Order: sequence, then structure tokens, then C-alpha cells
Amino acid sequence: MPNPPRPEGRQREPHSAPRPVVPTRQRILDAAEHLMRTLGLARTTTKEIARAAGCSEAALYKHFTGKEELFVAVLQERLPPLGPLLAELARLADEPDGAEALDGADELDGSDGSDGSHDSEGSEAADRVERRLAAIASRAAEFYEQSMPIASSLFAEPALLQRHREALRGIGAGPHVPLRLLAAYLAVERDRGRIDPDADPEAAAAMLLGACYQRAFLRHFMGIEDGPTVAEFAASTARTLIRGIVRS
Repeated sequence: MPNPPRPEGRQREPHSAPRPVVPTRQRILDAAEHLMRTLGLARTTTKEIARAAGCSEAALYKHFTGKEELFVAVLQERLPPLGPLLAELARLADEPDGAEALDGADELDGSDGSDGSHDSEGSEAADRVERRLAAIASRAAEFYEQSMPIASSLFAEPALLQRHREALRGIGAGPHVPLRLLAAYLAVERDRGRIDPDADPEAAAAMLLGACYQRAFLRHFMGIEDGPTVAEFAASTARTLIRGIVRS
């Protein structure tokens, strides 16, 4: 017996695909990144982050010890990863083809890194170090440009800055870590005879990362949007620095 006709206006509801469940930790990180970018780190609270993430503040503290750990997690997981690249450089310093293992290290200056200015005996080592420094400069410039708006509001509140400083120190994080890792890498290169034995690794690291930070500051403060690309800036900065510390 045929089924009776369905009354007009009552159509079968299509089955909609279930929405993917976003893990609580990811929702918290999403909310923290958004609020830190829009309000600044100083004005963002864990209560506001939890509200924006759709969870309780108690649930937030199951994943993070506080705002400082959340800030570090945003830097490490949502911004161009600077620390891991520096740590990898230190590990690869002894490997002859280490630079080629770095993401984007060979394409930064559109060449093999050599401009004919080094002698034939030392050019390969110098070119390798230059490519690695260019990779660092590229990542650091992007990292500082994206992190500066988040952290700059801390300087308006000295007490909060001190508390934040102490919390970062307690978990082994802070802006000094990239400097330390880069200096350690350059010390290895110096000890292996690839750069000048009189080169100061700490000073060279400060020059490279300082240039990257200055670029980010000027772009934000002055509203600069044109000029050399990140890749062009990174290659030029690395090339200029390497000519001062390369073993002649």
C-alpha cells in the first residue's frame, strides 16, 4: 500500500554534519591570542579568556598555570617559531649540510649565499653560516613583528611587568632565551673555525636579533608597510654581519 502524501510545507529536515569539537585547550589559546592582540597583555585577564573560550576559569587552570604560561604558549604555538629554529641550529652546527635542513634557509637570498667575496677555502663554511643567520633573521623579524603588539602594554604597568618577569623566569622563558641560543650556536661555529676566532658570539647575536627587533618596532611605531621584504632584509642583514665575523 503506497505511503500517503506528505502534507505540504513539511519537508524532511536534511541531516547536518556534526560540528567538530574543538578541544578546550585550543579554544583557550584561540581566545588568549585574540584578546592579547586586541587588548594587550596587561589588560587581558584569565577570567576574560575563559569567558571568550566558553569555559570556566577553573577549566582554564587545568591547562595553564596562569596568564604568563598562556602568553608563552601563544608565542610558541601561534607565532613564527623562533626558539626551536635556534635550538636546531645549535644541534646542527657540526653537520656539513645542516643549513640545507632548515626551512627556507637556502631561498632567502635567491642564491647559494656566496657573492664571491670569500676565498675558495673558506667560502663554503662562510656561506653555510650566512644562510643559517639569514634563516634566523627571517624568523626573528616575523616573530618580533607579531609579538610586539601583544607584549608592549606591559611597560605601562611596572608592577605587572615585574610579576610577569618573575613568572617567565620561573618557567625558563623570556626574551633573553633567543639571544642565548643564537650566541651558543655562534660560539660553536667559532670553535670549529668557521668564523673569526676573535668574534664575540654574544655581541654578534645581539646585533642580528637587535636589527630584527628594530625593524619590527619601526614598522609598528611609524606605520611602515613598504620597504624590503622579510627575505630581503634577512639576507642583507646576515650578509653584512657575516663579513664582520667570518674567518678571513
